[in-house]
Amino acid sequence: MHLIELYKSVQGESSFTGLPCIFVRLAGCNLRCAWCDSEYTFTGGKPFTADEIVAQIEALAPCRLVEFTGGEPMLQAKELLPLMDRLLAEGYTLMMETSGERPLADVPKAVHKIVDVKCPGAGAAANSFRIENLQALTKNDEVKFVLSHREDYEFARNFIAEHALNEKAGGVLLSPAFNKNPSPLRTTDNATLDPRILVEWMMADGIDARLSLQTHKYIWEPMKKGV
Repeated sequence: MHLIELYKSVQGESSFTGLPCIFVRLAGCNLRCAWCDSEYTFTGGKPFTADEIVAQIEALAPCRLVEFTGGEPMLQAKELLPLMDRLLAEGYTLMMETSGERPLADVPKAVHKIVDVKCPGAGAAANSFRIENLQALTKNDEVKFVLSHREDYEFARNFIAEHALNEKAGGVLLSPAFNKNPSPLRTTDNATLDPRILVEWMMADGIDARLSLQTHKYIWEPMKKGV
């Protein structure tokens, strides 16, 4: 498998926010989201065997929460899925951040999938979600929408209602996009969509979703890597 980095920090998003977590960031992505904050994953990376990856994870004990992210981790599904089975058998809690553009039916059900449905503001990546992946969702999973503006919010609101997401997944996340070239300030001024405005829309519509801020970008400077 080709990895960009492997490190321990605190989980910055989802219902696991604030928990110590080991991040395994895989190389490669077939999408080009307009607001992407991890373009350094598109190419490169170093090859590691499953044994080498497990050894690195074990060295970060006692942390037992592991997230696979990228890039797009499912581009390496052939190697990733057996590794997931191995770690689950060893008692780890696993998460995976994915766009949902790749098939998800074979991902072990115990893995907590954070599926990022791309909104119009994602640019070329918009409408890339594979609709049959809705059938692969479980109550372990969460569906995330990164929002840049009102059009994105309305797309997410309509998608949530049309596909009854709260009946299929364990939760729905609405996350304000971040500026690609933020200032070093650890404030919401770096958000493309002001979280306060998003909350006002959510309250007005009574939408059944969770506001999700990338809390690691408020703990550390927004452009800092490996945190």
